[in-house]
Amino acid sequence: MKPNTIIIDPKDNVAIALQNISKGAQVVLPDGRKFPSLADIPYSHKVLLADLSVGDSIIKYGELIGQATENIHQGDWIHTHNLTAEEV
Repeated sequence: MKPNTIIIDPKDNVAIALQNISKGAQVVLPDGRKFPSLADIPYSHKVLLADLSVGDSIIKYGELIGQATENIHQGDWIHTHNLTAEEV
């Protein structure tokens, strides 16, 4: 099965959708790992690679981009509804 996501940096705990991914569809990582999407993931948006708890760091581009505002599960969509942006 062809990957439908990309992981930008090995430290990232999110992948980026290369297409719209429907809730329940398989998220396919570049290394072949698969897991179900728990939400509709729009093209170019983030999908979580492993469960996080409130306050855990969200890493994209190998950099901290914010913290989880709720418990989030592998396959969830990461966006402003469950992420506080890191202040710069």
